[in-house]
Formats: sequence, structure tokens, C-alpha cells
Amino acid sequence: MNSFGAVETGGTKIKCLIGTSPDDIYSQATFPTTNPEETLAKVIDFFRLHLDESNIDLKAIGIASFGPLDLNPASETYGFITHTPKPGWQMTNVAGYLSDALAIPAYIDTDVNGAVLGEYAWGAGKNIENLVYLTVGTGIGGGALINGLPLHGLIHPEMGHMRIQHDWINDPFAGSCPFHGDCLEGMASGTAIEKRWGRKGEDLPDNHPAWRLEVYYLAQAIVNVVLIISPQRVIIGGGVMGNTDLYEMIRTQVKELLAGYVHARQILVGIDEFISAPGLGSQSGVLGALALAINRHSKK
Repeated sequence: MNSFGAVETGGTKIKCLIGTSPDDIYSQATFPTTNPEETLAKVIDFFRLHLDESNIDLKAIGIASFGPLDLNPASETYGFITHTPKPGWQMTNVAGYLSDALAIPAYIDTDVNGAVLGEYAWGAGKNIENLVYLTVGTGIGGGALINGLPLHGLIHPEMGHMRIQHDWINDPFAGSCPFHGDCLEGMASGTAIEKRWGRKGEDLPDNHPAWRLEVYYLAQAIVNVVLIISPQRVIIGGGVMGNTDLYEMIRTQVKELLAGYVHARQILVGIDEFISAPGLGSQSGVLGALALAINRHSKK
């Protein structure tokens, strides 16, 4: 039986699955992210166990990984996690390691490009070829599809590190990003919320001032994305968005900040769909890795 593997590497956990679609998943598992050797060994054991015990013919594996990544196929370090702040993971050859161990092709992209691919294939962005996915969790990242293809360039999008206007009057917090201080991730990630207020976002009441600041920073980021990339839809996921009240607040502030300049029906009267929650929930990334494997294998 032809099938595909998928791996989503996250800062705290790794997700693996074998299947062909959300409706055809043979097996899946989750492991904690520790050091590369231990973590990737568990990933390989997961796939080998099922390959040894079944008639599955695993054609390829897709990887949606935290980064930064080297995604240049001509580079000697293609498929490596490069200068990540994740301790111990700098210059880890994730794609090459899994491909060599399993003797199948391994295709890699960022975790957020993976998520946008998953949502495009099966979720809230189905068949929307110009699409952006933002994840707001421990960190912040963004993936984009342009004409149905993941956006790559000099490296890959790093939307979480865009510079935004800091509300110094109401928010004296200097920011949590070790590189930029008060970039988007430094001000609006789950890490920033906890460092600023001394509590995780999930422990803050609905009327806490944290949420007004969160909306202010995220709305700015979305406005920047709309003006630069001009997507047909923006999907926002991640643990911080577990506070679902944020969606309506963000929509309202995005419209206010755009001030009618982007004269598109999707924003003027359809913003409830234009800014949406993921259709695949927390599975966007790993299912996007599956979509990546399927898509790349079909183009061989």
C-alpha cells in the first residue's frame, strides 16, 4: 500500500504520522523534543516499527520544521536547521538524517509553510492559492503560498520577526526576542506574554490588559502582511489563539488600521472569512508535512 510519512518538529514536541490524507491516517505519534540524537532516533523508530509490521510502501517523507532552515537545494547544508535559538539543534541535518536512515526521499520546509500547505490542501484555505498562515504560540511564525507554491527567497519568510510599533506608554516591556527585543515575536508570542505578566496567557482573565496589547501587535502584523503579500486569506493558529475572542478583536482592528485603503470585498464585508482560524486545528503542521511529501513525490 503506497503511503507517505510526515514529521512536524516543534520546539517542545515532534509529531509523526503515516497516511495519505486527514481521512486516511494509518498511524500517528507525538514525542517530546529533546536533543537531536534522541528525538530523531524516536522518529526513525516510529517509521521502522510500522514499516516492519505492515505492507506499507512508504514513498517519501515530508518535514515541517522549526528554523531557520537552509532550503536551497544547491547548498551543502540543504535540509539543515541552521542558526536556531533552540539549544543543541544548530546545524542539524534533519532532512538528510531521516532520508538516509529510512532510505527514502525526505522533503523539508518550515513548520509554518507546512501549516499553510496543509490548510490549502484540506483546511480553511482549501484551493485559495494566495494564502498566509500565522502561528502565535511559544514563538511566532508565518508561512505564505503565492500562486499555490510556498514562498521562498533569500531564505524563507520570517514574519515573526517583523518590526512593529511598540506601545511604550501602555507597554514598557522591552520584548523577549534574543535577537531583536521588541519585534512581533518579542511582543506578542506566548513567551512574551508570560515574561511580561508572570503568567501564561491561558491563566489570564478575559479582561486582562494583555489581550488589548496582543490584538494591537497582531493586527499591525496582519496589516503589514496584507499590504506586502496581498493574500486572499489569513489563517491564524497557535496556542495563544486558544483565546478565541482574539479573532473578532483582531478583525476589527485590522479594518481600522487599513482605514479603507485596501478596497477589497473580502476585507470590507467578508473579514470574518478573510481572517480565520485553522480548519485543521493543531494538525495543520503535520498534515502540511504530509501534503509536502505527496506534492513533491508527484513531481519527481
